[in-house]
Amino acid sequence: MNRSTKDDTTTARRSAKDQAEKHGGEDGALGVRIAPGSTVDVTAIDPGSTPGVDQDKEEGEKALAEGAEKLSEVQERLFAAAHGTEDGPAVLLVVQGMDTSGKGGIMRHVVGAVDPQGVDITAFKAPTDEEKKHDVLWRIEPHAPAPGMIAVFDRSHYEDVLIHRVHGWADEAEIERRYRAIDDFERGLVERGTRIVKIMLHISRQEQGERLLERLEREDKHWKFNPGDIDERAKWDDYMEAYSRALTATSTEHAPWIVVPADAKWYARLAVQDRLLAALREIDPQWPAADFDVAEQTERLRATL
Repeated sequence: MNRSTKDDTTTARRSAKDQAEKHGGEDGALGVRIAPGSTVDVTAIDPGSTPGVDQDKEEGEKALAEGAEKLSEVQERLFAAAHGTEDGPAVLLVVQGMDTSGKGGIMRHVVGAVDPQGVDITAFKAPTDEEKKHDVLWRIEPHAPAPGMIAVFDRSHYEDVLIHRVHGWADEAEIERRYRAIDDFERGLVERGTRIVKIMLHISRQEQGERLLERLEREDKHWKFNPGDIDERAKWDDYMEAYSRALTATSTEHAPWIVVPADAKWYARLAVQDRLLAALREIDPQWPAADFDVAEQTERLRATL
């Protein structure tokens, strides 16, 4: 490694480490917000840390339960405010992470706390033959959130820059083109009133190994195990590099990345809930006013009792 490259690597590590040490970043929320324009090295952020909280697991799970009630209430207001309209704010929650990083737990314990009629969850798998005939965002765009909805991408459009870089399925020029296309897509959503919350669940290699081993040791977990997970695990360093590059290229003012240390499941869930709740509170949806005379309808109803 030449001196210039070594200095760049040192600077990248210091930049990411400084962000982690801010304990939640400048906005005071949980997780580590990646400042737009910064150079990222995700390996400098400790997957076992809990930036922004000094609680233990028991206290954290209690806070998660309390937050669920708040999240449910403000999500209902978002859904109600868009009722009967064709425009209005929405939220897109993007959840990325290595295998076993806890995406399923986020779906159950965070997203699962809100009214299901106001949520649309899409898990993007390997593209079909038909999808491969089109640009990488062709299969993504139809799942953008409608007014009043929370759309959740359990894996997302970022799969087509992460996996393709690791496996060499796309060259550097194509990866850069996809970064630009992703930015244009996300910018368009924001301009139409969508808040974007992008989460990278950051698990350690050791923790992933233990979670995979648990899947093999328990019969009720065998269905979740894929032998290919071990093959992908062998490319761990390549994936960390791919994530670092993607976060550097696509953490923007309108759609910043949040790195959430995920070795502690309770913390990861609490941090994602915190970020989602913050996005909804920024929107500050209000209950829609009645389009009828409340007093008159109350009197009519009482007459039927």
